[in-house]
Amino acid sequence: MKERVALYPGTFDPLTNGHIDIVRRAVKLYDKLVIGIARNEDKRPLFSLDERVEMALDLTREYTGETVIEVRPFSGLLMHFAEEVGAGSIIRGLRAVSDFEYEFQMVGMNQRLNPDIETVFLMADPRHQAIASRLVKEIARLGGDITAFVPPAIKSRVLERFAK
Repeated sequence: MKERVALYPGTFDPLTNGHIDIVRRAVKLYDKLVIGIARNEDKRPLFSLDERVEMALDLTREYTGETVIEVRPFSGLLMHFAEEVGAGSIIRGLRAVSDFEYEFQMVGMNQRLNPDIETVFLMADPRHQAIASRLVKEIARLGGDITAFVPPAIKSRVLERFAK
C-alpha cells in the first residue's frame, strides 16, 4: 500500500495551540506528516526560520505515534515543495469564513498546478478558532496574556523576544 503523505505548510510565527490542534488531528489520517515552515520574509517574522523549525520539532515530537513527522523549511512555490516531499495532500486549517474565501482561491490555483495533490481542510477546534499568530504577537507586544493561545514553551520565547 502506498504511503499516505501530507504537507502542513505555514509560517508558524509563532506556532499556536491552533496549529498544534491541526497537527494532532492530521497525524490520525496520514502515515507521514511534513510540516513545511515557510521562509516568507514579507511577513517580517518574529522568529528566524531556524528558530521556527526548532520550535516545531520540539512541540510535535509527542504527536508522532505511528505517524512520521518531519519538519522542513521551504521557500518558493508550495506545490513544488509538495511534489518534492511526495505529498498527496496539503493540510489547511480553517478558522472562519474569511479563511475559506482565501483558501478557496488557493485550491483553485494549486489544482491547476498539480491536480494530483488534494487539499484537505481541517476545522480548528472551537477553542482555537480566534487564534492567529499575528494576533498573538500583537497581544504580547502590548503586554497582554497569551497563555490561552500558545504552548508554554512558545509563550516564554515570545515574551522574551518582546522584552528586548
